[in-house]
Amino acid sequence: MTNLDWILLTITLLFIIIYGVYKNHKDKNIDGYLLGNQSLPWYHVGLSVMATQASAITFLSTTGQGFDDGMRFVQFYFGLPLAMIVLCVTFIPIFHRLKVYTAYEYLEKRFDGKVRVFTAFLFLIQRGLSTGISIYAPSIILSTIFGWDIFWTNILMGGMVLTYTVVGGTKAISYTHLQQMIVITVAMVLAGVIVVMMLPPEIGLVKALKIAGKANHTNVVSFDFNPKDRYNLWSGLIGGFFLQLSYFGTDQSQVGRYLTGESITQSRLGLVMNGLLKIPMQFLILLVGVLVFVFYQYNSSPVFFNKVETDKLLNSQYATEYKALESQYQSVTEQRKQLLVGSENLTDQQLDVYKANLYKSDSAIKSIKGEVVSLIKKNDPSASTNDRDFVFLRFVLDHLPHGLIGLLIAVIFAASMGSIASAYNSLAATSVVDVYRKFSKTTPTEKSELNASKVSTVLWGLFCIFVAQYANQLGNMIEVVNVLGSLFYGIILGVFLVAFYFKNIGGTATFWAAVISQAIILGIGIPQVILKKEWIAYLWFNPIGCFLVIGIAWVLQKFRYKL
Repeated sequence: MTNLDWILLTITLLFIIIYGVYKNHKDKNIDGYLLGNQSLPWYHVGLSVMATQASAITFLSTTGQGFDDGMRFVQFYFGLPLAMIVLCVTFIPIFHRLKVYTAYEYLEKRFDGKVRVFTAFLFLIQRGLSTGISIYAPSIILSTIFGWDIFWTNILMGGMVLTYTVVGGTKAISYTHLQQMIVITVAMVLAGVIVVMMLPPEIGLVKALKIAGKANHTNVVSFDFNPKDRYNLWSGLIGGFFLQLSYFGTDQSQVGRYLTGESITQSRLGLVMNGLLKIPMQFLILLVGVLVFVFYQYNSSPVFFNKVETDKLLNSQYATEYKALESQYQSVTEQRKQLLVGSENLTDQQLDVYKANLYKSDSAIKSIKGEVVSLIKKNDPSASTNDRDFVFLRFVLDHLPHGLIGLLIAVIFAASMGSIASAYNSLAATSVVDVYRKFSKTTPTEKSELNASKVSTVLWGLFCIFVAQYANQLGNMIEVVNVLGSLFYGIILGVFLVAFYFKNIGGTATFWAAVISQAIILGIGIPQVILKKEWIAYLWFNPIGCFLVIGIAWVLQKFRYKL
C-alpha cells in the first residue's frame, strides 16, 4: 500500500467514526443508548439492517465463495423476501406496540421468566460466538498487510470497535451504517468494473461469464432436491426462509436495528428495502468473486493466497520444497490458460474434451495445493490453512490501482466495524434488559442501567475478542457463521411462533420443548461440524428445529405432562 492508500483509508475510517459519535454523543439514557429514542426514518433503518449483515466476512469470504464455488451461494437468500413479509405483518407491530427494548421481553409477557431467559441465553451464546468470527475477518487484513500476529490484530480490531460502541450507542451505529453502505456500494461496483477491464482485450463481461460457466461458476439456481447439498433452490427457499425469519425476527442484533424506526410504517419500509436490495447486493459480491476467478485463469495466481503463511514457509527449512511446488503450480496453471483460449466458442463435442482436460488440470492444482497445506502444517501445526477468505484481499493488494486499494480496505474495515458494533450493542441490550433487570433485587435507575449497558458491552467485547483467537481453525467464515446460527435460530423461532400462534400452549411446555429440541439439533449438528461430514445440509436445521419446538410443546401441553 502507498501513501495515497493510507490517506484514503485513514480519512474514510475517521470520518465514519467521528460522524457517528457526533450524531449521538448527547444520549444520556438507556432509551437513547439502545433504541436511539425510536427516531430514525425508514431509509436509515433499511441501510442499518443491511449494514449489520455486511461485515468483512461478506467481502472477504463471500467473494472467496464465488471464486471457489461459483454463484450458487446466492440461493441462500431466496427465502429472504418471504421472511420480510411475515416480519412486517406479525413481528414488527407486536414489538412496537409493546415498546420493548429486546425481542425476548415479549416472551415473559406471553409465557414466563424461564422461557424469556433461556431464549435470551441461546441468543447470547450464538451471537457472541458469531461476533468473534466477525472480529477475526478484518484482523486478517491487518495481519496480511503488516505481517502481524493474528492474536494482536484481533485485540486491536475488537478493541477499536468497542471504544466507539461504548461512547456512541445505537444511534451512532445507525448513522455510521448510512455512510458505510454508500461507500460499500460504490467500491464494489468499481472493483467489478476494474476486474473486467484487467482481463485480456478480447474478453469482455459476456465472454468472462461464459468462461466461468464452463467451469460451473455461474450456477445461480439448482432445482435438484438434495438434503445433503448446502445450496439449492429448496434449501434456500425453505431452510433459508426459516433462518432469515429467525435472524431478522428474533436476533437482537437485527431487531435492535428496526426498533429504532420512528413508527411501525418506517420499520416496515426499512425491512422491505432490505428484502428488495439484499439479494442483488449478494449477487454483485459473488459476481466479483467469479470475475476474480476468471482473471486468475489468464494471470498468474499464488499457489496459496494467505501470504502470512507462505512468508513463514519461505523463511523455514521447507523453503526449497515450497518453491518446487510453486514452480509446478505455475506450470500447471500455464497449461490451463492454453485450454481457455477460444473456450467460449466450443462445440458440444469439443466441450466434452475441454471439460475432461479441465478436470485433469483442476485435479493437479488441488494436489499441489494439498502438498502446500501439508508443508504449512508441518512448519506450524497451529497455522490457518483456510485459503478461500484471502483470495479477494490478495487480489486487491496485488492488482488493483493505488487509491482504490485504500478505499476497498476502508470499506471492509467500515463494514466490519458496523456489524461488530451492532452485535456488541445487541449483546449489551439483551444482557441488561433480559438478565440485569430480571435478577436485580431493586428497581434499577436509568443511570445504573446506562452504566450497566456500557459495562456489559465491554465484557461481551472481551469475550468476542477471546473467541476470535480461535476462529482461524473453523474454516470459511461466511459458512461458519451461518452454521452456528442454524444450530440455534430454529429453536428460537419455534418459541416465538408458539407465542404468536398457539395461544393454548403455556410456558412450561414451551420451555421444555425448547430445551429438548436444542439438545436434538446440537446432537445432530455438532458431530457434523467436528467430523466435517454432512448428513444433512445445515440450512435444514432451521425448519427442523422450529417444528420440533412446536410439535413437542403441543404434545407436552396436550397431555399436561408435568416436569
